[in-house]
Amino acid sequence: MKQLFEVGGIPTVLKALDPLLNRDAVTVTGESLGKGYSSAPEPDGVVVSTLEAPFDASGGIAVVRGSLAPNGAVIKRSAASKELLQHKGSAIVFDDIYDLGRRIDDPDLDITEDSVLVLRNSGPVGAPGMPEWGMLPIPQKLLRKGVRDIVRISDARMSGTAFGTTVLHVSPEAAVGGPLAIVRDGDPIVLDVENQRLDLDLPEEEIEARLAELKLPEPKYRRGYGRLFIDHVNQAHEGCDFDFLKGLPDEEPQRLPYGLMSGWQGGW
Repeated sequence: MKQLFEVGGIPTVLKALDPLLNRDAVTVTGESLGKGYSSAPEPDGVVVSTLEAPFDASGGIAVVRGSLAPNGAVIKRSAASKELLQHKGSAIVFDDIYDLGRRIDDPDLDITEDSVLVLRNSGPVGAPGMPEWGMLPIPQKLLRKGVRDIVRISDARMSGTAFGTTVLHVSPEAAVGGPLAIVRDGDPIVLDVENQRLDLDLPEEEIEARLAELKLPEPKYRRGYGRLFIDHVNQAHEGCDFDFLKGLPDEEPQRLPYGLMSGWQGGW
């Protein structure tokens, strides 16, 4: 971070990305994105490279989409095992973090190194709050065999410093009726990072039938801020922000809160 700061910081990174950006987008400063990095130093090629000569052409993060994640999911490919970036395995499903805690180290858990761990109901609405539960542990019975990584999928999130072949932020999440909710133990799941795919490898008719029969869980909160959060939080691909904070195209920016008084009336 010190080196990045010394060569120009994030403005220099943005300058390297300039051809891909909307320069006219307005930032929190009230000015355009382009103006914010227009005077930044050029990429030095050592700490910050260029689009023409990237350090790694594949990138550290990939977005995958498919029948298991129609609106997308995220994998940190730079932390994944290369042999698992294209993988097909049978699902082992945990309905929530408590189910995971109870069963993950059960000696009778029917799991192999080819299995795919699935954790659901851990997203913005399901948990609620999309907590950092995405780093699913490797079961003890596999660790004893020397297995150090398997494919793991969830609608939760995890730290950027974590490692392993983990697919996170699955959207839409299980709690709002996403396909993650209909996965059953033994279902085949296909991860293909190169082609940016994450699929439940079942006939489309079977997926549609299961979704039609799906009953959504009761909200974790019935009142108060918890209920406000559940009712209005957006999904992962929309940023997990409140829906009512989204800007309206016909609305002028509010510079001051309504009801704020000035002059002698507000200053006395």
